[in-house]
Amino acid sequence: MSLRIIKQGVFDTVQDAGRFGHQHLGINPGGVMDRFSAQVANALLGKDLNSPVIELHFPASQIHFKTQVLICLSGAQFCPTVNGKEIPMHHPVALNKNTILKFEKMQNGARCYLAFWQDLALTEWMNSHSTNVKAGGGGWQGRALVKNDLLYFRKELALDSLLKKKDFFVLPWKSQEVVDTRNEIQFLLGSEWHWMNKEAQETFQNSWFQVTIDADRMGYKLAGPELEQSTDEQLVSSAVSFGTVQLLPNGQLIILMADRQTTGGYPRIAHVISAHLPILAQKKANDVIRFQMTDLETAEAKMIVQQKYLLQLQMAGKFRMEEYIR
Repeated sequence: MSLRIIKQGVFDTVQDAGRFGHQHLGINPGGVMDRFSAQVANALLGKDLNSPVIELHFPASQIHFKTQVLICLSGAQFCPTVNGKEIPMHHPVALNKNTILKFEKMQNGARCYLAFWQDLALTEWMNSHSTNVKAGGGGWQGRALVKNDLLYFRKELALDSLLKKKDFFVLPWKSQEVVDTRNEIQFLLGSEWHWMNKEAQETFQNSWFQVTIDADRMGYKLAGPELEQSTDEQLVSSAVSFGTVQLLPNGQLIILMADRQTTGGYPRIAHVISAHLPILAQKKANDVIRFQMTDLETAEAKMIVQQKYLLQLQMAGKFRMEEYIR
């Protein structure tokens, strides 16, 4: 009842919604970069939305399933195949024993999520399964997955009636495509927004910024026009969050991501709205973005729409799954 990594990916980790309640100790929440895509994969399986998933970056791991398993892939399109045959994204898929999951090419997005109907046999660290690589805790041995890692499932699943000796069977329900490829990212004003002069504020909203190669789970450095402060004030290290946009001393920007630090000393000029964090999480080096100001009411309304969709999808997935798994 296990899966084995037969070829190591560039950086694939076990993640869930994050590790909360410990930031006062300097331990960041972490968790999946694209929470919406990860939750879609779990919802289609009728699972708790925050169940652990494997977050995949391209080139991704090749995985040998040593038992029958139900999976769902969501997020970036990495063109997955099972034993050389293409399988769809955003569908639950039953896989037979001794099948191999591969990812052939990166078509869009930056992060793909692999969810399982059977729970992985993992140990929580500080109330989360998310991998914190710097602390060496959580997930699978506190690190990224490597060749020959063997991850076990908590229960066996009999899928012979579905598979009928085939390598896989695609269950007949799906979600809409979830990777939003728009380049406009909406934001709310940060506490130090007014530290920029009027020209810099206008430039921030009217210019394109490029994601540089210095972009990972900790943060994205952006390349764009230089933005000037209108004050010589210095900021005492203060709380930051996923999506905080900081102004660096050289006039460039950095956006803090899932593995950010808990506090920072650079001016917090903006915060990406929660509903647009999944869009940002699917950007990669050389992609361009543009910032659009919005208000709290609009940001909350967009988040409510996302959550309603996920809950409806989860309920539908649970009922449909009961028709196939008894």
